[in-house]
Amino acid sequence: MLSAILFLYHSLRQSARNSFNHQKLGKRHVSSYNQLSMENNQQQHPHFAEALKVPDIRLFIGSVGFFSLASRALAVVIGFQIYRLTHSALALGWLGLIEAIPTLSLVLIGGYVADHFNRRRILLITRAASFLCACALAWLSLENNAHSLIGLYGVIFLTGIARGFADPANTAFEAQVVPKHLTVNAASWISSTFISCSVIGPAGIGFIFEALGATGSYAVIAAGFLLSLIFTFFITPRPQPVPETKEPLLQSIGTGWRFVWKNQPLLSAMSLDLLAVLFGGMIALLPIYADDILHVGARGLGLMNAAPSLGAVIITLLATRRPPIARAGRNLLLTVAGFGASTILFAFSRNFWLSMGLLFLTGVFDGISMVIRRSMVRLLSPDHLRGRIAAANWLFICSSNELGAWESGMVAAWLGTIPCVAVGGVLTLAVAAVVTLAAPQLRRLRFDTRTLEQK
Repeated sequence: MLSAILFLYHSLRQSARNSFNHQKLGKRHVSSYNQLSMENNQQQHPHFAEALKVPDIRLFIGSVGFFSLASRALAVVIGFQIYRLTHSALALGWLGLIEAIPTLSLVLIGGYVADHFNRRRILLITRAASFLCACALAWLSLENNAHSLIGLYGVIFLTGIARGFADPANTAFEAQVVPKHLTVNAASWISSTFISCSVIGPAGIGFIFEALGATGSYAVIAAGFLLSLIFTFFITPRPQPVPETKEPLLQSIGTGWRFVWKNQPLLSAMSLDLLAVLFGGMIALLPIYADDILHVGARGLGLMNAAPSLGAVIITLLATRRPPIARAGRNLLLTVAGFGASTILFAFSRNFWLSMGLLFLTGVFDGISMVIRRSMVRLLSPDHLRGRIAAANWLFICSSNELGAWESGMVAAWLGTIPCVAVGGVLTLAVAAVVTLAAPQLRRLRFDTRTLEQK
């Protein structure tokens, strides 16, 4: 929403400026020297909304925004619904595992498909599948009892299948839509839109759940997936690089993994994110905090889910003016350490607003990390391997999120919720320290903010 307002302001101002310049200059020619000086100045000081001037980038941002709006709202509703049905941390853990199994099993194949088939068409199919799954969840929730639990898990399994193909295709398709010189600016806008909708979705869906119940909530979520499908449809079809030689499936997947394995900055950044979220993620346990520890109900749960995203969107908007990639490696390591420290403090908080503030801080640190990692994957990946490298990256992300939810549920059932979150924060700090010592290439990684070349 914030992105759209800023873009509308920029478009009106730019139109007025163009009209004034046209009247002023008439048929006079501007000298080539002045044109060259202006172009050099624009390269050194790009406008903060430079990427939003490209129509297809705006459509891509809309597609990402509505999809994140719906998917994040879906995570809140399904988690709260299952906890209300079972009152079990273990059931929340199984929810994460059921989504992780198809996603982790298929994401590498999804990367191969994204490099060999039309990425836009893959996104259209998977967006449509997500819409149908949301409709199925609404239908199942009409009869809200324990017998529907298996059905709810089954539909979430199907959403995991769609995600296994959608995530690599989306990351690789972004490189087709966004010109290289706009990579960091566009990454900041895409990330800020993703996170803005990750604020609005969970925050709003808690109130919708209280007013309309699970069925009404899933209907709203289905509308979000449908809008994402529409925005994707209107992106201009474009050619994509296809591997010159048709390798066998396993050999082709192995090519992408070998590249990641030999590239220490990419491998260590992906591993750092995996382990930090695997140990330090507490989002899967927020229904327990909302119902049993802070006693704030579904509305409080929605706000708690939105707080990290609010912190992340603010920092990613700032990144459109001050990209954090000049000292990318150092900044990434510091943000993971900050994430771990905030998680430890959150574990012991019994005050709702203090907990909200600490969740906000985790989002700030995660937002910086997101911009850096998105830029790294784009800038360090060769064109013909983008889908497979994106698949490897999404494998790490899915492992951290979904397996992290399962791990949190298992450990919370064993140790208790508060000790589980606290230990996770300590382990995140330990991971940041180990990677700092073990990955000197990541620690020293820098990019020129003007040319986007690695220093």
